[in-house]
Amino acid sequence: MSQPPPPGPHHYQQQPYPGQQYAPYPPPPPKKGMSTGAVVALVLGGLFLLLLLIIVIVAAAFSGGGDTSGKPKSPPVSVSNAPDAKPADKAPVAKAPVAKSQAEQFKAFVATSGTSAEKTAAKHVTRVQGANKKNDIMDVAEIHTDYTGGLLGPHGGDGKLLATAFAEWKSSKNGLVSVYDAKGELLANGNY
Repeated sequence: MSQPPPPGPHHYQQQPYPGQQYAPYPPPPPKKGMSTGAVVALVLGGLFLLLLLIIVIVAAAFSGGGDTSGKPKSPPVSVSNAPDAKPADKAPVAKAPVAKSQAEQFKAFVATSGTSAEKTAAKHVTRVQGANKKNDIMDVAEIHTDYTGGLLGPHGGDGKLLATAFAEWKSSKNGLVSVYDAKGELLANGNY
């Protein structure tokens, strides 16, 4: 008499017939590839993104064709080799007016058309950047102040006033103005 096999993990497994290999589980079904629709959608999406990138690059290249140095252009200098030209004959050269910085222009605007709270806040402006750069893709300007405390500090409301005054001064289809404190922390931001 043969004894029954001992209980354990091999108790319920069937023994393979001679010449067969034992497979404890059926083989996994073959994996299907992506459907044709998914492949077409990915290709078209990639082409759309590539086209969008090319449009943005071309728009950025053609929108900033002017002089971006911020320096006023000086008139051309003429040199005369005539021996009879006397320095006394030349008219006095008028000095070109000194261009105001963007911060001075912003403060002047607030002084003429701002509310009393905006005028008080504008006294703390130390620098304005990006106010004259426009490409209508994403116009970004920064206002730097001598305030402290950051976004949650005591001057967050003053930062919002400055952002609002900036939006009244400049306009853009999709501009963003950010107001920073003396340490460079964000006080407020707004659209303009």
